[in-house]
Amino acid sequence: MTATNLPELTVQPSATLGKQLQLFVLPIATTALLFGFALVDSRVVSPGNLINILQQTSYLSVFAVAQTIVLITRGLDLALGPTVSMVSVGAALAMTQFLDPSTTSISILLVGLLIGVGLGWLVGLFNGFVVAILRVNPFIATLGSYNIALGIATTLSGGRPVQNVPDVFTNVFYSGSFLGVPAAILFAVVIWVGLHLMLNRTIFGRSLYLIGTNVRAASVAGIPTRRVLMLAYLLCSSLSAIGALMLTARTGSGEPNLGGSLSLQALAAALVGGVSLTGGTGSVGAALLGSVFVTILSNGMNLVQLNGNIQLIVLGTIVIFGVTLDQYRTRHK
Repeated sequence: MTATNLPELTVQPSATLGKQLQLFVLPIATTALLFGFALVDSRVVSPGNLINILQQTSYLSVFAVAQTIVLITRGLDLALGPTVSMVSVGAALAMTQFLDPSTTSISILLVGLLIGVGLGWLVGLFNGFVVAILRVNPFIATLGSYNIALGIATTLSGGRPVQNVPDVFTNVFYSGSFLGVPAAILFAVVIWVGLHLMLNRTIFGRSLYLIGTNVRAASVAGIPTRRVLMLAYLLCSSLSAIGALMLTARTGSGEPNLGGSLSLQALAAALVGGVSLTGGTGSVGAALLGSVFVTILSNGMNLVQLNGNIQLIVLGTIVIFGVTLDQYRTRHK
């Protein structure tokens, strides 16, 4: 049996219950959450804040769909947050410390992009090699790379922000717009559409689902499982790197703590949206819906001035809720 027979062997991206959650329950819960916060502070539903929520969602959704790629394969990327920090610091240093003041705008953009994405590739290749080739549990493998990436980010920056990121970089990745649509949203939409097509219209995308459902069946079907897993982690870290560049442009500096709680937020968004920890289930739409929910939750907690430590407790609770919901869906398939 060859990989050309794959479409007959793949599973649907989402189970029936998961689809019902995404189509009905989660949007209703998200709307209720938004208006619930509005009762406490009317600024939550102001036009300015709604635009802010949309922009924040565009950032988080990039990381959520990145996490979704490896979750579909029954994997996990705990190193997503530190990867963002390392990419931010590395790209900022390259653009501010190692380029001549007379360097052209195009060269600055290319250097920042290549260094940033290149660092993401390195993390992805490392994670993919350890998980797919050495067969180390994804939790342990990415926990190790979590500390490695965080240590590199802190060492390169000396624990301090890398200031004076070139204006041209900020203009392209943050303050720029096209037909009135902010650059961050445009980048996010391109990523959403591209990944949706990849997951649903390509053999690679279908291979991810089959590996997550039954890796032995995938191997019997002629899928090079190790190579596909390597590419999954490479793609995850590459998307994280692009998101890191977007956030770096927003802050205007390379931040060693930029990743912060992003690993937790991205995982929470994916799980609440309906992506399964047991593999074989998930979609771009699920990650996007979850991102909207988590963004509104974070935005609302900030506006009502909820203590930052309490916010982490809430996010952790959301992750536990998402895992519990996933277990319920799995038992009732």
